[in-house]
Order: sequence, then C-alpha cells, then structure tokens
Amino acid sequence: MNDTFLKACRGEEVPYTPIWIMRQAGRYLPEYRAIRGKADFLTMCKTPELAAEVTLQPIDILNVDAAILFSDILIPCEAMGQGLDFHEGKGPLLGPPIRDKETVDKLFVPDPEETMGFVMDTIRLLRKELAGRVPLIGFAGAPLTTATYMIEGGTSKNFLNTKMMIYQNPELYKSFMDKVTATITEYLKAQISAGAQAVQIFDTWGGIFSPADFREHALSYVQTIIKSLKEWMAKERDESVPIIYFVGETAGLLEDIKTSGADVFGVDWRINLDEAIKRLGGDVVVQGNMDPLSTFLPKDKIEERVKKVLAQASSARGHIFNLGHGVVPQTPPDNVIALVEMVHRLSKR
Repeated sequence: MNDTFLKACRGEEVPYTPIWIMRQAGRYLPEYRAIRGKADFLTMCKTPELAAEVTLQPIDILNVDAAILFSDILIPCEAMGQGLDFHEGKGPLLGPPIRDKETVDKLFVPDPEETMGFVMDTIRLLRKELAGRVPLIGFAGAPLTTATYMIEGGTSKNFLNTKMMIYQNPELYKSFMDKVTATITEYLKAQISAGAQAVQIFDTWGGIFSPADFREHALSYVQTIIKSLKEWMAKERDESVPIIYFVGETAGLLEDIKTSGADVFGVDWRINLDEAIKRLGGDVVVQGNMDPLSTFLPKDKIEERVKKVLAQASSARGHIFNLGHGVVPQTPPDNVIALVEMVHRLSKR
C-alpha cells in the first residue's frame, strides 16, 4: 500500500510529501458530473456503489495519496431526527430548525449502523475496491459546525440564531450540543470500525467566534470527541487511526486548536504555514494550506505556490499537502492534476 499519507500523519519519514485535496471528488470533475446527472446528491451519498465510485475517481484521475469518503457532514442530522434535503442553488435545507427545548428534546443519539449503515457499507466496499492502493479517510463535521446548520436550517452569513441560542439560552445550547457530540463520537467510531484508516473532523465555521467563545462553545466538544475516540481505540483496537482537525479561519485560534488532542492540524490559507507551525508549537504535523482559488493560476504560478508551501512546511514534524479548503466546482481539472504532480516531484527526498 502507498502509506505515505499515514506515515506523514504520524510524523514519520516519507519519500515525498503526500497530498489529498478537500472535495477532491466533486463537481469540477466531468466523471463526477456524469454520475451526478443520474442521481441527486443525497441518493449518491446513500447508495454505497455510487458513493464508492465517486470516491475512487480522484485516485485514478489525480494520483492523490489518500481517498476521502464521499458523503456529507449533514448525514448525522437526519439520523438524529431532523429533516434534510439538498436543493440546487440553495444548498442544504434542514427542518424544523433546532431553536427551542421542544425541538432539542425530539432529537436522539442514533445507532450509526442502524441509521447511517449506508456510510459504513460504503467504507467496507471502498476498502475492498481500493485493495490497499491508498488509505481511506472517514470524516464528520465538528459539533459546532454541524449545529450551525441544524439551528439555522441551512447555511448562514452571520449565524444569528446560533449565537442567540448560545448567548441567551446557554443551557439549551449545551443540552443540544451534548446530543450532537455523542452522535458524532459514535458515528466516527463506526467509520473506524468499518475500515476508515484516518478521520478528519471538519470545523468549517469554527472561525465565527472570538478565541474565548471558540474554546467554550466549539473546541470543548471536539476535545470530548477526540478524547473518547482515543480512549476507545486504545481499549478496543490493535492500533489507533490518525485524527485530523480542520478549522476554517484558523489564524486567530491556533494556540487553542493545539489543545484539541488531534494528531494532525489542518491550516487554511489565511496564514503562512511556517507562522502557523511556530504558533502550534513546532513539533507538529500540519495539513494544508494553498488557497483553493490559486488553482486558477497559470501552471508556472501554481508551481511557485507549491514551492512556497513546501518550504514553509519544512519546520514541521510532518506535512500533508492540501488546499486551505475545498476545490470549487469551476476549477480546471488539468490544473489539479498538475498540482498533485508538482507536489510529488518538488518534495521528493
């Protein structure tokens, strides 16, 4: 198996810097759009054969060093009892919004195999079809990021309803977050049991907070998840899988993120990677952090960006190359293919 990604996660010596890309399976690939034309997004997530097929596409097309499960961070919301739908142009719609005791009380902590078994079936199918070519990454949304969608009923610009609950009804927020945290913990355990070889916790909206609010209302729940996962793996498994924690708009939160307990820290593009490494403590494994839209540059300019990120990452104990967030649908596929080749070539030891 090409285990370069897993070695880098553990801070071990690698022959080159491994790369995978957030949203590497998606609308920028014609091969993905061909399948998407036959099924809606949620159907794709819930059909293991389709989800596995689009998960595998970037491995064949891009030559990345890890596969990431094709799914969505909102799958557990439906399993908890909230309605979930995806609309073209509008994004996810969740209802009813979770904003009072009545709606919180109706939510439950689901058995992941019973309510989200299709995800675990996809993982098992992928492990078989990957046949050890590259490792498989599972994932979930962090409690805060998941909760914002559930409270707002979809995407939001200012997260008004989320912050109103936090500031005006903190007891309700805590009782809600305890359910979300327990759900995500069990969901990630199930993914690992099914065969995920690493997991990433996406806290896309963690940067909406001041550092103090981030610690209390977002990070504390992630710490609970990671502690629980590590204790469970130590007890139940022969070896643990790496845990990656990615926070959007990381620059103001790095010292706090370091306390999450994660093995790898995802860094977005709003801070130089060498500065992030310094603030994380130096002896860390980082992931990132090229601006996703810099993939629209001419290829010689992309190569300059790759060299810069690789140079800045040299002070870390380990580095996994990634964009600072996901590939956007308009990205030229040829530029992404070239990006992967550049990272492999320029980082070769």
